[in-house]
Amino acid sequence: MTAPDPAPARPAERGLRAVVFDLDGTLFDHPSAALAGLRAWVASLGRTSSAQLEEAWLRAEERWFRAWREGEVDFAGQRRGRLRDVLPLLGLPVGNDDALDALFTGGFLPAYERAWAGYDDVAAALDVLRRSGLRTAVLTNGPGDQQNAKIAAIGLAGRLGPVLTAVELGFAKPDPRAFHAVCERLGLAPAEVLYVGDDHEVDVLGARAAGLRAAHLDRTGAGPLDEPVRLESLHDLAAHLEEGVRPAGP
Repeated sequence: MTAPDPAPARPAERGLRAVVFDLDGTLFDHPSAALAGLRAWVASLGRTSSAQLEEAWLRAEERWFRAWREGEVDFAGQRRGRLRDVLPLLGLPVGNDDALDALFTGGFLPAYERAWAGYDDVAAALDVLRRSGLRTAVLTNGPGDQQNAKIAAIGLAGRLGPVLTAVELGFAKPDPRAFHAVCERLGLAPAEVLYVGDDHEVDVLGARAAGLRAAHLDRTGAGPLDEPVRLESLHDLAAHLEEGVRPAGP
C-alpha cells in the first residue's frame, strides 16, 4: 500500500515565525490618498490640478522623502521641499519655513487625511496569517502618530502586532538597524521573519541585506519582473506561504 503524501509543511515548520509589513503602498493606499488630497488642496487654492502637476508632486515627494531618509533634511524639511518644488507650478509664492509649514499642515495634510483608505486584500491576508499561527508587525518610514492614525483609520488597530516607525527609531529603511529593531521587538532572528513591502529597493533589497526573507508587493506591475518573490496583491500571500519562502540573503 502506498503511503499518503506528507501534509505540506506549515510556515512555522520551515522556520518562518512572523510577517512584517510596510505600511504606505502595502496596507494603506498612500498613492491614491496623496493624489486625491493634492486635487482637493489645489481646488481649495482656486487652482485646477493637471497630470503635469500631479506628476511633479509625486516626483517631489519621492525626491524629498529620499532626502529625509538619507538624513539630508529633517521630516519637516522634506515637506517644505515638496512645496518649494510645486508652488511655482501653481503660480503661488514660496514663503519662509513658517509659511510653508502652515500651508502644508493647514492645506494639503487635512485634504490627504480625508482621503485615507486601505486596500481590499489586507483583511483576508491577515486572516491567513492568523490561521497559520504567524505573528505580524509593521515597520514603516514615517512619524509614529501619523502612521498609527492611518492604521486606525483603515480599521487595522488591534489586528497587527507592534508598529515601529523610522522617526521613533532614529533611522529609516533600508538601514539594517531598522529591520533588526523589528526582529528584536518580536524576539526573533532575522531569518525567521518575512518582510513584505512595495518598494523593491527600500523594502525588499533592504530586508534581504539585513538577513530577513522578503517579498515584493508589486501592485502596479512596475517590476522588476524578474524578482523571484513577487506578489501582485496580498491575495497571493497565502499561496506564497504554502509554497515556502526563499531563504534569507542578498
